[in-house]
Amino acid sequence: MELFQIRYVLAAAETLNFTRAAERCNVSQPALTKAVKNLEQELGTPIFTREGKRVRLSDFGRSILPTLRQMQDQAERAKAIAQEHRLLDKVPVRLGVLGTIGSVRIARYLATFQSAFEGVEVEVIESPVPELLNRLDEGALDLAIVNPCDGVPESFHAHPLYTEKYVAVLPPGHPLAERNSVRLKDLSGQPYVDRLSCEMREMFTAVCRDLDVQLYARFRSEREDWVQAMVLANIGIAVMPEYSVTVPDLLQRPITDPAISRTIALVTVPGRPFAQSTAAFVRTAKAFSWPG
Repeated sequence: MELFQIRYVLAAAETLNFTRAAERCNVSQPALTKAVKNLEQELGTPIFTREGKRVRLSDFGRSILPTLRQMQDQAERAKAIAQEHRLLDKVPVRLGVLGTIGSVRIARYLATFQSAFEGVEVEVIESPVPELLNRLDEGALDLAIVNPCDGVPESFHAHPLYTEKYVAVLPPGHPLAERNSVRLKDLSGQPYVDRLSCEMREMFTAVCRDLDVQLYARFRSEREDWVQAMVLANIGIAVMPEYSVTVPDLLQRPITDPAISRTIALVTVPGRPFAQSTAAFVRTAKAFSWPG
């Protein structure tokens, strides 16, 4: 049984006229008639009865018609899935990511996405929030994963993915490591490694000023890897989002009184049509079991 035979039978069943069915299927009438007869021979019983020029469905034809329609529907769905995957292969996802977001958690999501959509190429562009939003608005990015700490303009939509706490990052053997958590005041006077790229740096500085917490920077850097390397070298402590700590030997302690956290969100442009690959990325991101 071939799919074209099923298509011919369904067209003939709808028109009850082999000539019109052939026109609908864009084949000659003899070709359609032969294909239908071959299928009837294969099944061992007629699908149609012929009374002169009139064509009617046989009892068997009426009983098998739902099955043939279902087979055609399944074939069409298979073609649609194949077409979607071909489109996915051709259009990469251009993803902007805030540089302070921990790469390990994003990598775990990307691994899940790639296992579901093996042919999709993902390009990651790392920049500060204002630049990412500008590039997203201009169409140079498809999506962005950021911390919208100051909110996002109405021209964007932010879908929260997860929330993470800020922690004190300590070298092994540091006295504060004996505690389960530390108050922000406990950090006052400690040698400090300053994260210049932190999007919440001004807010954190203001909180420290209000609580008279004195942090003396021994080292400053915009690079998260350098900050962690300096903490591991016992240059000072740092304050970082918990999922941004990637050096295994570093110790983390939650900060309390006050507790500080941030929310990571997937930002899109409302009303902008997605490519199939981008739409798949958004669906998967919203369904993913993010930490926190």
